[in-house]
Amino acid sequence: MTSLTTRRRLLPALALTAALAACADDGPLAPARDPLGGPAREVGAAAFNGSIRIGVGPAATSVSIGAAGTWTVTDLTANTVILSGTGAMQGTVTLESGTVSTSFYRLQVMCGSTSAVEARASAARALGHVTMLEPVPTANCTRLYLGQFAPPPASNFAARNTYRNQVIAQGLAAADAFWKVVTVTTGVTRYKVQTSAGVATSTGPVRLASSDERVSIGGKAYRGFAEVRLNSSGTLAGINQLPLEQYLYGVLPFELSPNLWPEMEAQKAQAVAARTYALAGLNKRGSDGYDLLATTADQVYGGLSGEHPVSNQAVDETAGVVATYDGRLIQALFSSTSGGYTANNEDAFNSAPIPYLRGVVDHERGNAQTVLDSLRHGANPLRLRGKRNGDYEADWARFHSWTFDWSADEITRVISDYAGQPVGRVLAINVLERSNSGRILRIEYVTEAGTFYDTKDRIRASLRSITASGTAANLPSTMFVIDPVIDRRTGEVEGFEAYGAGFGHGVGLSQTGAVGMAEKGNSYEEILKHYYQGIDLVRWY
Repeated sequence: MTSLTTRRRLLPALALTAALAACADDGPLAPARDPLGGPAREVGAAAFNGSIRIGVGPAATSVSIGAAGTWTVTDLTANTVILSGTGAMQGTVTLESGTVSTSFYRLQVMCGSTSAVEARASAARALGHVTMLEPVPTANCTRLYLGQFAPPPASNFAARNTYRNQVIAQGLAAADAFWKVVTVTTGVTRYKVQTSAGVATSTGPVRLASSDERVSIGGKAYRGFAEVRLNSSGTLAGINQLPLEQYLYGVLPFELSPNLWPEMEAQKAQAVAARTYALAGLNKRGSDGYDLLATTADQVYGGLSGEHPVSNQAVDETAGVVATYDGRLIQALFSSTSGGYTANNEDAFNSAPIPYLRGVVDHERGNAQTVLDSLRHGANPLRLRGKRNGDYEADWARFHSWTFDWSADEITRVISDYAGQPVGRVLAINVLERSNSGRILRIEYVTEAGTFYDTKDRIRASLRSITASGTAANLPSTMFVIDPVIDRRTGEVEGFEAYGAGFGHGVGLSQTGAVGMAEKGNSYEEILKHYYQGIDLVRWY
């Protein structure tokens, strides 16, 4: 058996590492999350007005904005322009605290105990009166005011007198009730916009528009509008609103790089998957003021900087086309590389089976067991590349197969981190259950401190690899076999070695598999219907 000190470490990722987004798959560098959000659900389109809102700066204390054409900054609450100009502009939006004082004539009807005032106020509200309570600690009572009329210099004496007589007639006040100007000061939060053209404040969110339909947010260029508003946590969110098709121009190059994979049918398949995901996600993050994030939590979106003629063409030639099942938008999950067999959605996530997210073979012959047998008997990360005329991924994906090893100290560190306690020596790692796609459903880590378990795609984050710099990183996938490395002299476990296939959770479209299918002459419709079983492709708009 090859020595642990000479065995190769985990193979490096291709640039596709960054292209794992619509599935919310975080790749091998961060814990995987369940993009299905629990139980499976069918997703229909929310009301669609042609545009989408992306949180490109989801939480900040200051958001920089910019434009180069003829531009305006609008207070969206008042619907008024607060700043405007022509030519290059750079500015920042921050929050500032202030106070607002409002004054009204109010009729003081009593100053009494809290209970007595509350009872009178309740009776007044039942008759439709505006009420206001004011504690007066020095008098040990609470004032009750009724009504609300404009203060001086307003001329409303006759109206106030009529109102006073009405309140007395209703038994809510005595003849000694009198009018008083009451001023209330409250704290407010304003948006402060500082630009080269001036400074302005707004009580509502602000939007930057430019005549050339180009703006910048956080120093990055985008199509459409820039908007800054409070998110649900009370910080600022920088939002890019733009037509959905133009949004896809900024998604595809970061999901399936046309510089590396210019195959048009693969790019079109990615465009349809990304469009379907975006439409299904409208208002997904509405409480924060936008639809989707610009990260792998949703889809990677890079704005204007990454646009490419090839991917733009793919978007244009599939404009409005989405994938549906039973007339509803599908959950268009995708990951980098399946490793030979895609996963059923329930193989990776705690969700009920979804008919169109069924595991399918990547190659023209064999099955999941073929993949596992190749791993188990091959001891060679390149072995699965052998079927060059059959596998869709093998010619394209460096992570079609991979290998990794841990020393005894390293595996102790990894499992201790997962268990949240020192575990001593790791005695065995046993696969307890696999899916029909070959992925591990349940695993156990047997240690001196006890046995620990993990399931499904979370295993990638519990059985982490150790990088050359000594940091831990998630395993590429859960399709692997793992064996102990035994010291021949002592018979003790001196480490473990894994042989695996695939990169990502493996559910839905395999991006490198799509490239391979396109290269072999398949259309984008054939690609999508291979990875999403039983779907229809329709023009949604």
